[in-house]
Amino acid sequence: MYYFNKKLTLICCTIFLLNNAKAQQAPKMQLSISQVWDKVSANNKAIKMQDLRVQRTVEGIKDAKAERLPEITADGQYSKITNVPIYNNGLLKAHTEYEAVHTLYSFGGDAYFNLYNGGKVNVRIDEEKKESEIATEQKNLTTEEMKLRATAYYLDLQRSHIFKDLLLKDISTQEKQLEEIKQLLKNGVILKSDVLRGTLKLSRQKMSLIQLDNDILIANQKLNILTGLPDETVIEPVDDEKSELPVLKPYADYLNDAMEHSYAFKISQKETELSKLDIKNVKANGAIKLGLFTNYNYTYPQILLYPYSMAIYGLGFSGIKASIPISALYTNRHKVKAAELKYKQQEVEHADTEDRLRQEVNESYLRYKEALIRIDVAKENINQATENLRIVNNTYFNQLSLITDLLDADTQLLQTRFDYAAARIAAQLQYYQLQKAIGNL
Repeated sequence: MYYFNKKLTLICCTIFLLNNAKAQQAPKMQLSISQVWDKVSANNKAIKMQDLRVQRTVEGIKDAKAERLPEITADGQYSKITNVPIYNNGLLKAHTEYEAVHTLYSFGGDAYFNLYNGGKVNVRIDEEKKESEIATEQKNLTTEEMKLRATAYYLDLQRSHIFKDLLLKDISTQEKQLEEIKQLLKNGVILKSDVLRGTLKLSRQKMSLIQLDNDILIANQKLNILTGLPDETVIEPVDDEKSELPVLKPYADYLNDAMEHSYAFKISQKETELSKLDIKNVKANGAIKLGLFTNYNYTYPQILLYPYSMAIYGLGFSGIKASIPISALYTNRHKVKAAELKYKQQEVEHADTEDRLRQEVNESYLRYKEALIRIDVAKENINQATENLRIVNNTYFNQLSLITDLLDADTQLLQTRFDYAAARIAAQLQYYQLQKAIGNL
C-alpha cells in the first residue's frame, strides 16, 4: 500500500510538472470579461456568418429597388437563306428553283417601364428591408449567445484556477499535518493506519490537482476557439474574487427592459410584420398591370412591305400596355387565404415568444437571487468548518479524537471553500444570463 501511494504521488507530480512546463512555454494573455467579449465580437465565426447574411440582405434591398428602373434589352439575328425550290408536280418530280436573298439580319432593342403592378415592387422593397432588419437582430442575438457561451467558459476557467489555488494550499497544509502524524507514530502514540489514511488522502488530492489542470486546458481551448485566438494561448482570467456582485433591480424593471430590448422578441415581431407584407404581395397578383413600352429594329432586307427592297430599313413603335389577370380571380383566392393563415400563425408564435421571454426573465431573476443567498450561506459554512477543524485538530493531537474525524474536518473545510467559490461563479453566470434575457449583454 505504501509503495503504491508513493508511486502514484510520483506520477502525479511528474504530470503536474509537465503541464506547468508546457503552460510556461505557451503565450499568456490576461483578459477581463469585457475584453473577451470584444474578441468574440471581432473574431467569432458564427457572428461573421450572420454579418455576411446582413450584407446579403442589403444587396437584396438594392436589387428590389432596381426593379423600378425600365427593362431594356438588345437583340440581333444573322442568318443565311437557301434558294427557294418550287415543286409544281409534287415532291417526287422535278422542281423549279428560284434565287433568294441569301443574307438576312436584324438588330435593335426594346424597353418596358412599369407604371403600376399592384404595388408589388414597393412591397418587395419593404420585404427586403424587413429581412435586413431581421438579419441585423439575428446577428445581435447570435452575438449575445456567443458572449454568454464565452462567459460560461471564462467563469469555468476562473473557477478551476480558484479551485487549484485552494487545493495547492490544502495539499501544503496536509503535507505538514502528515509530517506531524508521522512524528506521533515514531513516538508510539498512534497506529500506522493513521499515517496510511493521511497518505491516501494526500494522494487523492494530488490526483484531483491533475484533473483540475486538465479542466483548465479544456476550458482554455474552448475560450480560444470562441475568441479566435490560437489554441496554445493561455488565458489568465482577471481575479475579481473580492469585487461586489451587481444588486438586483425590481423584477418589473427587468421585464420592461426585456420587452423593449430582447433581440429574440424583436425578431419574432419583425417576422410577424413580414408575414403581413406577404399578404399584400399575394393580393397584388390580381391587380391590373400598366406600363410603357417601346421598340426599334433595323432589318435587312426589307420584306415587310411590298414591293420588297434589297436595302436595310428601320421600324419602331411605342405605346402603353395594360393587362388584367382575370384567372387570378379564382386562382389567387386560396393563395391569399394561405397567406392570411400564415400571418395568424405568426401572431400566435409571437405571443408564444413573449410567454417564453417572461418565463426566461423570471427564472433568471429568481436564480440570481438564490445564488446571492447561497453565497451568504457558503460564507457562514466556511466559518463553521474552520472552527470545527480547529477543535478536531486540538482533540486529535491530544488523543481525544480519531484520524477519521480530523480528515473529515479537513475535507469539510476545503469543500466549503470550494462551495463559496463555486457560488460566486454561479451567481455571476446567472446575472449574465439575466442580462442576455433582457437584451443587455
